Amino acid sequence: MTPLFSRGALTGRAPSGRGTGRTGLVTLICGALAAGGLTAAGVATLEPGTAAASSHREAPLISGTPQYDNTDLYAFVSPDKPDTTTIVANWIPFEEPAGGPNFYTFADDAQYDLHIDNNGDAQGDLVFRYTFRTRTKNGNTFLYNTGPVTSLDDPDLNVTQTYDIDLIKLRGGHETSRTKLADDVPVAPSNVGKASMPDYGRLRAQAVYRTAGGAATFAGQADDPFFLDLRVFDLLYGGNLTEVGRDTLKGYNVNTIALQVPNELIRESAHQPVVGVWSTTQRRNAQGYYSQVSRLGNPLVNEVVNPQKDKDRFNASQPAYDAQFLKNVTNPELPKLIESIYKIKAPAEPRHDLVDVFLKGVKGLNQPPNVRPSEELRLNTSVKPSTHPKRLGVLDGDNAGFPNGRRLTDDVIDAALQVVEGELVGSKNDLGDAVDKNDQKFESSFPYVAQPTSGSRGPLAKGTTAGADVRSQLGDALQPAGTSDGSGGTVLIAASAACGAAGVLLIGTAFAWWRRRVRRPY
Repeated sequence: MTPLFSRGALTGRAPSGRGTGRTGLVTLICGALAAGGLTAAGVATLEPGTAAASSHREAPLISGTPQYDNTDLYAFVSPDKPDTTTIVANWIPFEEPAGGPNFYTFADDAQYDLHIDNNGDAQGDLVFRYTFRTRTKNGNTFLYNTGPVTSLDDPDLNVTQTYDIDLIKLRGGHETSRTKLADDVPVAPSNVGKASMPDYGRLRAQAVYRTAGGAATFAGQADDPFFLDLRVFDLLYGGNLTEVGRDTLKGYNVNTIALQVPNELIRESAHQPVVGVWSTTQRRNAQGYYSQVSRLGNPLVNEVVNPQKDKDRFNASQPAYDAQFLKNVTNPELPKLIESIYKIKAPAEPRHDLVDVFLKGVKGLNQPPNVRPSEELRLNTSVKPSTHPKRLGVLDGDNAGFPNGRRLTDDVIDAALQVVEGELVGSKNDLGDAVDKNDQKFESSFPYVAQPTSGSRGPLAKGTTAGADVRSQLGDALQPAGTSDGSGGTVLIAASAACGAAGVLLIGTAFAWWRRRVRRPY
């Protein structure tokens, strides 16, 4: 069978007469503003990354409320502390690093939950609940920070968040106990830029909190760890494989919750070490009640497995009721699309192989006894971390990787494509999107995710260098202090000022002309 691409090769009406004068005025004003404004803007233009539709925006309702939108879930035995498991859950897709002045916060009216099913019955046994509070020190400024921020308690950090963690134990879906694990823990802020946060790594370190029971927690902004070419939605990579090989999430951030807990806390026993993990968001309504609006276990399920009619219902549902979505797995749409576009024959249905892998777990690896099929990310906590992780995980003989949990480095797009196209039922293939790793290197210790991209990314203004002391006066705003040659930057800013003055004159002339037309329309 010819693969899509191999692992190595592509790794109205006319205006009335009266309205003509008003239109002319608007045109002249816009032209004047353009003359004075665009030239000035050209002094320090930044090139934004090309925007693309996020695969995280998987359902119609949740795509309109990003604060509550789960983007990805990871669960793995901690590589540097194998007696613990780390869960990483992300929210708010496609955070533009410079997207101020209202930067990215967790919602105060939400419950961000990490669920654990430790016996395979499709019901939660443990819930780690994160709730957040936002505080603003000075409401009389538009600024997120009013000066350089050097610590999480810095007075210059104007908008801050803290959170609590509650551990809720359940039996048969009913709460049996609740314990406060952490209280008023600070959140790592959005990375506004180098001037605002000169040592972001220090802020990140201060946001890591360790509990008395041996757990660690982190909440804050991070680089989006999901790597893939999202142009898969453009008729499966352009319909002719021309749209592959670019990590379309490069340079974007997410809000991350990371939790590291002892294995003994979450698994049923040493003899039954497999846990099922999923994350949800519950939002408070006007009556004060919470309803679930987002849910995530395995990657890509609500993106490419569930059809439009089921997406919002899936986000509001529980694993115990996943039988209603079974046909979406046994008779998947994606292989039919690949066959239609690329003429690669789809595997025979029903797809019991997909049920075994994604709804039950791999037998002998991460399938719990008497498992009830449901959409959870299943992890065998007794499998030791790999010294040299392989990006395709179990498909490449690395049993510590996806779909046995999910590590940050696992290439779930390639693995999922290959399994969907029949890798486990005799149709060997090397399908993938030619994006094999994240654009930023992950950290070697908790919380493992890479630091967020800074809002000050992009080229510096002409005439400046990094770390230079630039004067603020108009005439030499672009001339570094201490230099004598002001020809370059001064001329440019002077030209912008001249264009701005000309624009003001044009606006005045246009307004006077318009007033005469109004008084004497003929």
